[in-house]
Amino acid sequence: MALETVDRVQTRLSKIALWNLGFRPFFLGAALFAITSIALWMGVYAFQLPLPVEGISILQWHAHEMIYGFTMAVIAGFLLTAVKNWTGVQTLCGFSLLGLFTLWVAARILFLFGTRLIVIAAIPDMLFMLSLIIAVTSPVIQVKQWKQMGIMAKLLLLAIGNGCFYLGVAGVMTNGVYFGIYSGLFLIVGLILTMGRRLIPFFVDVGVGYPVKLLNSKWLDLSSLLLFLAFFIVELFINQRLTTALLSAGLFIITSIRLIGWYTIGIWKQPLLWSLFAAFLWIDIGFLLMALLPLFNLSKLLAVHAFSVGGIGILTLSMMARVSLAHTGRNVKKLPGAITIALVVLMVGSIFRVGLPLIAPNHYLIWILVSQILWIAAFLIFVIVYATMLTKPRVDGQLG
Repeated sequence: MALETVDRVQTRLSKIALWNLGFRPFFLGAALFAITSIALWMGVYAFQLPLPVEGISILQWHAHEMIYGFTMAVIAGFLLTAVKNWTGVQTLCGFSLLGLFTLWVAARILFLFGTRLIVIAAIPDMLFMLSLIIAVTSPVIQVKQWKQMGIMAKLLLLAIGNGCFYLGVAGVMTNGVYFGIYSGLFLIVGLILTMGRRLIPFFVDVGVGYPVKLLNSKWLDLSSLLLFLAFFIVELFINQRLTTALLSAGLFIITSIRLIGWYTIGIWKQPLLWSLFAAFLWIDIGFLLMALLPLFNLSKLLAVHAFSVGGIGILTLSMMARVSLAHTGRNVKKLPGAITIALVVLMVGSIFRVGLPLIAPNHYLIWILVSQILWIAAFLIFVIVYATMLTKPRVDGQLG
């Protein structure tokens, strides 16, 4: 009887487009959370809205939710959709997708109360990440696509990082909170470097409308991998500023060579192409700022926000827009004009968050406030334009 009830619920849910494929609920949820969390953070940071946070700093609370809340939702939506394409195996849908999404939502709601319920929030949050790992790894193993296991390994390391954060909050692990936040940030940067190597040349090749020859080489791939691994280890475990700076300089050079080798003038005709370049450029700027930290005594937060607001923020908005068009049966070259505006708004917001504090640090709070407003505006535009698209069936009548 119980199994029959579950089957009926599953059948009903499968008829609701929102639960047909992972990108739908997680992209919509991520965008709504991007608005809500930054609006709350703006209230706390700029207007001293009281929020009960103990045991960790308010900055660490904010950082955790942007890494393991917002960004993980985008990663979940992307991988649940991409793995189905890569393997041909149906990923979570219907009741099971609703269950995974509910775990993510539960953790985010509990975090909105500061640290008052953080121990309880750890349960759905870790269950969400472990369930996601199982959901995307099982199809890969089933069809023996071992080349995807590098991405799955990064997902596992992200779960470990989140676990370290909670162990740090509980006082079980020394520096667990710091390790959880920075390992999460740099693992996501590493994931962007890996996926960027795969996706940007492909998207440029098929998107510019004319034959192109893009620079890719094994020595660049190997150099980037080894340098980033060394950077990750030194930054998190050794904390030697000069070594970190030298490795960051190397990554800046490698990433710059990649961007130059992938560039062609045709990208400027496609917002979903130039925005990917812009995101990758912000990652490159992040490495440059990390390299310059000991020379000019810069704030590390500038590099962190080059990676996060510029790199992760622009990339997630661009990828959500592209994937949503493709998997609802629409033409990815016909981007809604409002999303082009949203991408420009987010780009300007990144400049306010990273560039202007370098030029005029005396107005730091103003630059942060403007950046927060522009971030909210960009993702609000996405929600307004894409909410119907994400909740209604594909225009070509296919399931997905």
